[in-house]
Amino acid sequence: MGASDRLRSLLSTPRGRRTLAATGAATTLGAGLGAVATTPDDPWYAALDKPSWDPPGWVYPAVWTPLYADLAVTSAAALTALEEQGRREEASMLRRTLAVNLVLNTGWSVLFWRSRRPWFSTVWCAALAAHSGVLVRRVGEVEPALAAALAPYPAWCSFATVLNGTLARRNA
Repeated sequence: MGASDRLRSLLSTPRGRRTLAATGAATTLGAGLGAVATTPDDPWYAALDKPSWDPPGWVYPAVWTPLYADLAVTSAAALTALEEQGRREEASMLRRTLAVNLVLNTGWSVLFWRSRRPWFSTVWCAALAAHSGVLVRRVGEVEPALAAALAPYPAWCSFATVLNGTLARRNA
């Protein structure tokens, strides 16, 4: 079954709809908490020496919104497939992987924006990028096409790690 078939079937069953509601709620909570911690208009951030390739502010919500939606939908599709196949242990592992990933993601916002710790947040962001790769691998074990759909997420987290490290170095 391809990714589009898997996604269509996700909404066709009560289990799929419940799982999507759960992953959507968890992802929305993580995104919301991260957004509350994020203060791009803060004078501290404005004063940082940024590289020329730092995206303009509007890019971040334009990228993160579909990435979070993708994360919720692909995770829900993979979880639903695992549950329908009776692979409960794997579903439980994927749920934990998603939860840890959302904590890592939200934690980065707190470390960078609230704690103002660019070096520590760089290390944290690298852990997020690596863990996002683990999440993609786990989703891909269920359906390779879902992993392909989720691949932009660790790619963006990797970019964020490089940017964060550059900010830390330039502002040490």
